[in-house]
Amino acid sequence: MSFHFQQAVRSFILLAFSVLLFKLHFTGEMTKFINPKYEGLSQSASVLFLILFMIQTTRIWTVKENSQHHHCHHDFHDHNCSHDHGVSPFNTKKLIAYLVIVFPLVTGFLLPAKVLEASIAYKKGGLAVLTNQKSEKEKEEMPAPNNSQQEDPVINGDLVDLSRIEELVYTKDEYNQLIQHLLQSSTIKMNDDIFSTYYDEIHTDIEKFKGREIELKGFVYKEEGLEQDQLVLSRFLITHCVADASIIGFISELPEASSFKENTWIEVKGVLDTTNFNGTELPIIKITTWKKINEPKEPYLYPISVKIL
Repeated sequence: MSFHFQQAVRSFILLAFSVLLFKLHFTGEMTKFINPKYEGLSQSASVLFLILFMIQTTRIWTVKENSQHHHCHHDFHDHNCSHDHGVSPFNTKKLIAYLVIVFPLVTGFLLPAKVLEASIAYKKGGLAVLTNQKSEKEKEEMPAPNNSQQEDPVINGDLVDLSRIEELVYTKDEYNQLIQHLLQSSTIKMNDDIFSTYYDEIHTDIEKFKGREIELKGFVYKEEGLEQDQLVLSRFLITHCVADASIIGFISELPEASSFKENTWIEVKGVLDTTNFNGTELPIIKITTWKKINEPKEPYLYPISVKIL
């Protein structure tokens, strides 16, 4: 029998990837890296890595006679294979390739999953991102309104389940009902499942919501240019994974703002108004009541998906 060290290393890498993905799902930390709607794909990947590991283990030990007369079986007549079967000498090129593959495994096992915070928000652009979001929305063409719904909006309470937090896929009718609910509510409750949708609507036409009461939670983010009694109540929105995470939030005003440290989570009630930041009109929350809270188990927000058919 002949032992193949490189084949053993490859087996170990496949097993490590499978274990890492299982671990992240088991501990619930996977949602700190990806949108929950991709959890099924991630779980499938962990099973696939396990299957590949079991196949790979059959290549670790081979009969010596066979290893000395190894042939590439992709082309029976071609014995000059251009690719590596894991038995060629170990060299610098292979070392670099293995290090690149092993690096995410080492960081995944040794470093704790960290939630994005204010320092990341600053690196991603902070308030400049919020003002750009507003400018981009103003440039977008609004869809033609449904006049029948605008004139006589009726909310079907059975159709819209605002407590739904795990299933973020809505039909077009459900989505329209959701917007109607926002337009008619005297108090806007920014629950996590609809946060980004309501946020977009409010930023699209601030005047519609000026003077309304609003309730939400988020972490404190500060930046130069804000007044002493202002802070940004922020959240991170993840479309696919943390790599595309973007900050969304409201400039908020309260006398104690300067005493809040960044990344402090607070839950507030306030009244929507408008303010001007660097020449851009933005919504502002004039906070009336607030309380500190612990960081939520699910700190990120995820956008709603609307079924086309």
